[in-house]
Amino acid sequence: MKRHLATAGIAGLLAVTTLSACGADSDALVVGASPTPHGEILEFIADNLAEDAGLTIEVQEFTDYVQPNPALTNGDIDANFFQHQPYLDEYNAAEDGDLVPVVEVLIEPLGGYSSRIDSIEDLPDGAQVSIPSDSTNGGRALDLLAANGLITLDAASGTFATESDIVDNPKNLEIVPLEAAQLPRSLEDVDLAIINGNYALEADLTPKEDSLILEKGENNPFANVLVVREADKNDEQIKKLAELLTSDEVRTFIEENFPNSIPTF
Repeated sequence: MKRHLATAGIAGLLAVTTLSACGADSDALVVGASPTPHGEILEFIADNLAEDAGLTIEVQEFTDYVQPNPALTNGDIDANFFQHQPYLDEYNAAEDGDLVPVVEVLIEPLGGYSSRIDSIEDLPDGAQVSIPSDSTNGGRALDLLAANGLITLDAASGTFATESDIVDNPKNLEIVPLEAAQLPRSLEDVDLAIINGNYALEADLTPKEDSLILEKGENNPFANVLVVREADKNDEQIKKLAELLTSDEVRTFIEENFPNSIPTF
């Protein structure tokens, strides 16, 4: 399976139609996505399902979490598929954005990985633990540490827990926030790295086999969603893409190719 997708070329500022972004094919739906698994899921749809649904899909690949929402807001792409609802909420609040979710697709479990220890019980006192630096995934990482008894968080901390919400740290862990895309590279420098599922896959890690601790799917609020501008939420092309993303064919593709991912439909 291809691990990287061809990046769709996007012309500069184009005239606004129902959906404003245009690629090489002016009728194409341009969707921004992280390469794995989101881009590969979209590529599967483009190659196998889109034509029968009357869609042409171009994938614009992003390798970090910072760029896709501004690109969507600015009209450079028509939709994006990489983030969960809490991350989207944080972006909209910070940027006075009008981006909205269309459909939930899958959960990419957050996991704790190490190149230094083989069991979480071996995590040493004073260990360095790298976590995502954005507040939603950073809080999610702290929740994972708390769920495994490594720290205790203030009961009122909620989804956006920070280091200041740690009320007990029996192993004196040193939390090291890093941009999420850099976390796999930190494995050689820290004792434990809490890595988002898509970046773990891109680093050839297998969450269920390689992680020392792994987020559970039950009651998990971090399902990845297809996102568009509010004005486009009822667009017929977007509706068709949402239907394909939650089709039986896509469920089978996810289960066969990304067994660590959890479809939510």
